[in-house]
Amino acid sequence: MVSRIFFGKNLVEAQVCLLPHIPANSRVLIVGGGTGWILEEIAKVHQQGLSIEYIDSSAKMIALSKKRNHGANEINFIHLSAENYNTDKKFDVILTPFFFDIFLPATIQNLFTKLDSLLKKEGLWLYVDFVYDKKTSHLWQKTLLRLMYFFFRVTSHIETQELIDMSPFFNDSYDQISGISHYHNFIKSIVYGKIENQTGANQIHL
Repeated sequence: MVSRIFFGKNLVEAQVCLLPHIPANSRVLIVGGGTGWILEEIAKVHQQGLSIEYIDSSAKMIALSKKRNHGANEINFIHLSAENYNTDKKFDVILTPFFFDIFLPATIQNLFTKLDSLLKKEGLWLYVDFVYDKKTSHLWQKTLLRLMYFFFRVTSHIETQELIDMSPFFNDSYDQISGISHYHNFIKSIVYGKIENQTGANQIHL
């Protein structure tokens, strides 16, 4: 897998470090879960008591995820794109692992607004993704990003060719509770807490 060639265990560690923040007996939404290995790591923290909605647009990924050992947690596997996912449920925790980095700004805005509406007030958004700052990041990070996007455009036909800064989407409606950097500050794991009196998802003009 190309990501392991570039990043080794950093992608895994960046996600696992967020899992202790999941409260016991909570309802969790995982968007773009991939092969489902994260379910086994969650079960190491909470063997039971969680109700998890697990969304992925790939039938193959859903099939692999169903084979994972998720303990006694309740898992609802949903083969659907996040854009087409609708529910009346509200969640205590949303986890978006390396999810937003494949979309154009307009799609990001729509997805962020939708997911924000599904998170309870004072809920937690566990966010992990690549970070690139034109002013402070290194040339090798820019080069690696270009290689990544070239590879994924060829293999997955993703929308975008650049990494969007997601922090403005969270600024007005969330407090940053925790933040950990990985791989020379190229990957960031953040716990956002939804502000109790927030009135709606931030509208960002990029």
